[in-house]
Amino acid sequence: MEREDYLQWAERAARWGAEYLATLDERPVRAQTAPGEVAAMLPAAPPEEPVDMETIFADFERIVPGGMTHWQHPRFFAYFPANAAPASMIAESLTSVMAAQCMLWQTSPAATEIETRMVDWMRQALGMPEGFQGVIQDTGTTANLCAVLTMRERALGWRGNDSGVAGEKQLRVYASPETHSSIDKAVRVAGIGQQHLVKVPTDGSGALDPQALHAAIEADLAAGLLPAGVVLCVGGTSIGASDRPRETIEVAREHDLYVHVDAAWAGSAMICPELRALWDGVEGADSIAFNPHKWLGAQFDCTIQFLADPEPQVRTLGVRPDYLQTLGQSGITNYSEWTIPLGRRFRALKLWFLLRAHGLEDLRQRIRNHVAWAGEAAAAIAALDGFRLTTDCRLSLFTFQYAPDGEDANDATERLLRAVNDDGRIYLTQTVHEGRFVIRFQVGQFDCRREDVLLAVDVLRELAHAQDEQ
Repeated sequence: MEREDYLQWAERAARWGAEYLATLDERPVRAQTAPGEVAAMLPAAPPEEPVDMETIFADFERIVPGGMTHWQHPRFFAYFPANAAPASMIAESLTSVMAAQCMLWQTSPAATEIETRMVDWMRQALGMPEGFQGVIQDTGTTANLCAVLTMRERALGWRGNDSGVAGEKQLRVYASPETHSSIDKAVRVAGIGQQHLVKVPTDGSGALDPQALHAAIEADLAAGLLPAGVVLCVGGTSIGASDRPRETIEVAREHDLYVHVDAAWAGSAMICPELRALWDGVEGADSIAFNPHKWLGAQFDCTIQFLADPEPQVRTLGVRPDYLQTLGQSGITNYSEWTIPLGRRFRALKLWFLLRAHGLEDLRQRIRNHVAWAGEAAAAIAALDGFRLTTDCRLSLFTFQYAPDGEDANDATERLLRAVNDDGRIYLTQTVHEGRFVIRFQVGQFDCRREDVLLAVDVLRELAHAQDEQ
């Protein structure tokens, strides 16, 4: 394919995309392929000669869509969504065409300055105070790792990057069991070690117990260990649990510990003022991460990490060799010094398009709808024969079991989940809560409607009845 062919094939791809989106609800949500089925349709060796675009595109249509789980499907109720509003899709296509490497201000002045402004727009949208700055990371996993690395360096007096952690006091990081597994990965990658991530007990709501946190820190200090930081959870992945930032941050401050808040999913809902009680006191944190690609409509990947003071993180992660200097300029921001990769994409463009194309009030209404519809679905499922809620609806997430008389609830629930996802009309996933196998149900796909949510209740009723008759 030559550059002069770009327009023809870009138009062809756009037409395919428009038809795909228009007919998405006719497809099964989850891929209906067996392991290895897609790979079997691909040649074992790469081509030695060019293949014409007509053949390539035909192969794409034949192989790929049927082998994909459709994350933009309006009946995707699994995991958390990776949303993509159409305006965000358009912005991503423009980003791809420019194909810029946005590591430094001089390599991408517009990307850098739009990123600065978009982070501040989101600061205002979430009701956070002035003074917070931030950076657009790829995912929450990276933002969480950056925060844990900063905790490490701050606790070690900035020695870790130079001499390593060997010979230092053993570091400790504190979090509740409801925090995301990326925190476990972060302490491993940071060299702190899994066994030194202290999972602090929670109360009945799943929130980290501040008194238990205080006791854990005091015990570690008495044992000669070195507390480094606290990770708080707002809207946990498993059941939507949230810590109480204000109370917990007070404990952390008593011990001069760095505090990071992972609000990857629930953070988007904070554009609604009436929901902000969920993270009351969050302004006392050092670092806060949330994913506009979860529940706000920004195309994956797009995580914003707010920082009360960027200096500790830049000191931890920034490297500035001679060949990356911007000659003749001072006071500029190079966001590659705020995060782990040197290479960076122009992620701010999709936020700029999204926020302007919809405005905050439209985005708020979508979230409010999802919260209301999830509550409606939870009540309807609780009323079905044999079903019981295992956690209440938290924002737009709840969990339930299918527990017919005379059957093991874990087994019956797993069988129902398999039947649901093989059926294809909706997509749900599972978690384990208090030793029970439960089904997670979350509402959040950008374009889902009330009828999509209520259809899920009908599917559950129908498939549970079919199981009972077997």
